[in-house]
Parts: sequence; structure tokens; C-alpha cells
Amino acid sequence: MTESDLADEALLSLPAERRPRHIAIIMDGNGRWARRQGLPRIEGHRRGVSSVRNTVEECARLDIEQLTLYCLSSENWKRPQIELDFLMHLLEQYMIEERATIMRQNIRVSIIGRRDGIPKAVFSEMEKTVDLSANNTGTRLCLAINYGARGEIVDAVKNIVAEALAGEIDPNELDADAISAHLYTAGMPDPDLLIRTAGEMRISNFLLWQISYAELWITQKCWPEFQTSDLHQAIQDFAKRDRRFGGLT
Repeated sequence: MTESDLADEALLSLPAERRPRHIAIIMDGNGRWARRQGLPRIEGHRRGVSSVRNTVEECARLDIEQLTLYCLSSENWKRPQIELDFLMHLLEQYMIEERATIMRQNIRVSIIGRRDGIPKAVFSEMEKTVDLSANNTGTRLCLAINYGARGEIVDAVKNIVAEALAGEIDPNELDADAISAHLYTAGMPDPDLLIRTAGEMRISNFLLWQISYAELWITQKCWPEFQTSDLHQAIQDFAKRDRRFGGLT
């Protein structure tokens, strides 16, 4: 048995309570990777799709309940139009080309974020993939597109206020669960493990409410360099963490 086989066996043998139910990833460093290779930034995004594909398939193989990927933040619209157009092209292409794999691996696709700004053709392909995979029961792949956590919380507050004014809820009975139920991620488990690539030490307006107790795992590798072995290492490190949630063990 090879070293890789032994590592894989150790990973699969981890008890359920030591494995993350929900992994969230801030996929950073596409542009930096491309620049180091002497390539245009868009080539970093193209290469990053391979890392997405490998990570999604491995999470499905490992029976991870949910994987959430930060694909496009609400702040990314400040980037050059040629880069944004290419990102939209990659997103549309991914939605079309990966459908067969998504269905074969029983993956359920969800999308969180605001819809404004997304081209109609891209949005249509997104909806097709979401609808097609809606009854799948394996790993949930949640794509954060045109997403910002502050905007999500603002939208939740607006909905709560509207319901309170309509007499549908009593403000005095609001609690954390009620707020969670009004977020884009309603019905999803909170992330247990947050991975960030490219060595950046910030959250970047990603799932601010949901990651309150997530374990952080940072790698210096840029996203196009991220491999399944890195995912395995993150999960193994997570299994060693002592998660006290404010209490004592």
C-alpha cells in the first residue's frame, strides 16, 4: 500500500464527529498565480476551474455534507470589464459542462447571493443546473456568486422588518435561529471548516454570521495550485482541533 493509499484510508476512517460537515473555501490567488507564470490574470481563473472540479469531486467522494465556494464577491464588480466578462463565461461554461458529473455524483447545487448584474444567459444556465440537481441527495455544492455577507444580513433585516410590520412575527421573540432562517443559507448547516488560499489572513465579507465557530485553515498556495492532498491535510488538521464552542473539555 502506497503512502497516498495510507493517508486516504486514515482520512476515510475518521469518525463522523471529527470530520467537517460543511467546508467553505475562499478561493484566492488566481491572478497572482498567473502573474508568477507570466500569464494574463484570466488564465489564473481558467486554471482555477480545475481546482474547483477536483475539490468538488473529492468532497463528494468523501461524503462531505456541504461545500461552499466563494466564486464572486459583491465587491469583485470593481474589476476590469474584460476580466468580469471572462468570469461570467467560465461560470456559464461550468454550469453546462459539469452537469453530467454533478448528476452522476449525486451533487445538489445551490447558489447564494444577489442576482443583479449577472447576465441573463449565465443566470439561465445557473437555474437549469440548480433545478436539475434539486432532488440529488449527496454533497450540496453551494456557490456564492455576487455574494457579500453584509448585504446578506441587510437583506435578512429588511425581510424581518417587513414581516414584523405585517404582524407575522413578534420582534420580542427574535433569536439567533430566527435570523439564520432569513439568511441566504437558511436550512444549511454552518461551516465547520473555512479554508483560504494564497496566505491571506482575512474573511473578506464571507459568511460572517455563519462562520462564528468555524475552524480556520490557511495555505500559502494560490487556488490554481490547490490539490486534493491539500484538502485532505485541512480535514486531518480539523480532526485534531479541540472545538470547545466557548466551553471547556
